[in-house]
Amino acid sequence: MNDEELAQRFESARPRLRAIATRLLGSNADADDAVQETWLRLARADASEIENLDAWCTTVVSRISLDMLRAPRSTRERSWNVEPWRDEPVDPAPDLADLVAQSDRVNVALLVVLDALTPAERIAFVLHDVFGQPFDEVAEAVERSPEAARQLASRARRRLRAASAPARADRRRGRALVEAWLTAVQEGDLAALMDLLHDDATLHADYGTTTQTLRGAEKIAAQAVLAARLAAHSTPVLIDGLPGVAAMFGERVVSLMTFEVADGRIIALEVLADPRRL
Repeated sequence: MNDEELAQRFESARPRLRAIATRLLGSNADADDAVQETWLRLARADASEIENLDAWCTTVVSRISLDMLRAPRSTRERSWNVEPWRDEPVDPAPDLADLVAQSDRVNVALLVVLDALTPAERIAFVLHDVFGQPFDEVAEAVERSPEAARQLASRARRRLRAASAPARADRRRGRALVEAWLTAVQEGDLAALMDLLHDDATLHADYGTTTQTLRGAEKIAAQAVLAARLAAHSTPVLIDGLPGVAAMFGERVVSLMTFEVADGRIIALEVLADPRRL
């Protein structure tokens, strides 16, 4: 196999490798880095010694993802990755593997649950339960025996089922709080806004050319009631997995806002209204 044929084979495998890495890492940018590193390692390897290229690439991208999951996460600027906030599944115990496999992007809410797993459990669950990899190949990815890989996947399933119900309940509470906020802003209900906010809540807004920081429930609520028109054109969304709202005029998003919640009250709000970043 010459270099051109190798590159073509890898490009045909890239969508699947990216899907695996995205589900493992929960970040499009990190997934792209993992896939690119996989290609660099393949380019340096002796392709004539690789019996099954697809399995080799799956193992390598999984090991790279495993290393990334184990490494301390560096602090980075919020990506403002926005996803629709769909209704919760009617089935109280949905098949978690099916939920992971529904989209090319990880369902943000499920990602929160996946974070309860150890890196090795996460690799075993995603490779076997979602992508149907045999345990022999999963074992290579996590550098364990096939029986140990099987036990990792089984343990992951049990932990995911135990964690999924509280996660859905938290999302429901977050959705109710966001909708209560929008209603209070539209109605100019200062008292209701004060009830939703923690006394020491903070708000940080990025308008592009300027920024603004407010501290204290009273100041935040007083400014919020001035944004009734904006709230009327806002819809709940998930932003980097957090409750949020997107304000739109026509087809254009004019601002995003995330809510950080603790003990049922808003402790922090972050607003992005920079046209360039939006």
